[in-house]
Amino acid sequence: MTSIDLTTIIKAYDVRGTVPDPFSPAVAEAVGAAFARVVVLPGSGDGATRPEVVIGNDMRDSGPELVQAFAHGLTDAGVDVVLIGLCSTDGLYYASGARNVPGAMFTASHNPAIYNGIKLCRPGARPVGEATGLAEVRSLAQTFLDEGLPAPAEERGTVSEVDLLGEYSAFLRSLVDLSGIRPLKVVVDAGNGMGGHTVPAVLGTGAGLPALPLDIVPLYFELDGSFPNHEANPLDPKNLVDLQAAVVEHGADLGLAFDGDADRCFVVDENGRAVSPSAVTALVGLRELAKELAEGRPATIIHNLITSQAVPELLQAAGATTVRTRVGHSFIKAEMAEHEAVFGGEHSAHYYFRDFWFADTGMLAAMHVLAALGGQEHPMSALSEMYEPYVASGEINSRVPDVAAARRRVLDAYLAAYPDATLDELDGATVSHWDATPRWWFNLRASNTEPLLRLNVEAADADIMEKVRDDVLSLVRAEGGEPA
Repeated sequence: MTSIDLTTIIKAYDVRGTVPDPFSPAVAEAVGAAFARVVVLPGSGDGATRPEVVIGNDMRDSGPELVQAFAHGLTDAGVDVVLIGLCSTDGLYYASGARNVPGAMFTASHNPAIYNGIKLCRPGARPVGEATGLAEVRSLAQTFLDEGLPAPAEERGTVSEVDLLGEYSAFLRSLVDLSGIRPLKVVVDAGNGMGGHTVPAVLGTGAGLPALPLDIVPLYFELDGSFPNHEANPLDPKNLVDLQAAVVEHGADLGLAFDGDADRCFVVDENGRAVSPSAVTALVGLRELAKELAEGRPATIIHNLITSQAVPELLQAAGATTVRTRVGHSFIKAEMAEHEAVFGGEHSAHYYFRDFWFADTGMLAAMHVLAALGGQEHPMSALSEMYEPYVASGEINSRVPDVAAARRRVLDAYLAAYPDATLDELDGATVSHWDATPRWWFNLRASNTEPLLRLNVEAADADIMEKVRDDVLSLVRAEGGEPA
């Protein structure tokens, strides 16, 4: 019935593909039908009431049709569907957490307009990934596409609509009180993504909440899935240029940039300089730690292995237990739940909170930054400097003809030249000279889908960082490699 291979669009963490080929309404319906049978129905309890799934979507034009098809797959299986409409990904996580039901978010984050995707979760916003049901969903959906959908349930599910933006906004405000901070002027670049929908509700009065001492200067708040101004991916420095200029132009105290589905947040100081996500991780982590310690509770904080060495150093010195993880939200969320961690941060500007069902929310992280800045008199540049004592390269990609050979060249050279360096292979290869002099470390990770090596370097000073960076890149690209 179809020649579509779902392994091309259903990967380790989510569904992602170009619309309508290969990601068509037929695919969405098959995935909905499979999600019902793999995740929803087995966890639906005693059957006294029909199970329920919440569905949200971002501003992409293809969203409503795909949502309708996915919902049809669910209702035919006897599952009730609650449509929450336009929302950020953390808005969908709120709906799943607050209602304690599975959820599906239709978004392709910062990908171009031709893409769409689905992020699936279990009740309480718990992720559905390769090892937690997504592989089974993919396999069953493939069967439905190849052989046809099963007959509808005797009692089909219903479809209803509810607006949860106000509840979501009030809940976030209950976690971080901004009412008493000093007045701040804040430029927000929504990148034509869902931040344009959520920022007026959470930080303004758009959801009927009281005004905060914030003067918001909006940049690209118009919802437009074609991203006419710039890609909604603040991790790429070129997409911060407009925000940086606007912060300086308006004499703002700081700038915030959200990605397409507004689950990530980046910060720019009053001089237009980007504040590293590692610094934000340390800042927010210390705030969450202080709250736990004030209530007499120990606190664990998660960080991935690409975050700055300053993160564990600062948090451990303040009394936290830190846990280092692989890169990727599924690993962070698993460690968050296992350790009952109060907070977790990644170099990609995903921030996870125990009080938000261990899920990631860029908005809550932004509110912590605003609270920290507005709770004292120093500018953002001085505040962030406390959390950025070292120098980092950022992630640098190289395309190489032989990934294994390039990796071997680097490790052979460095482990021979620095016998006191350590090697760990938690995720890729991390070579560390941090406990010796001069202090540096680098991580070299292979892409799962392309012949790429990703390099991150950090050192105690710029000269050392640049030397290690350049030396490693020279080795990586020695035999036909090139920048990617």
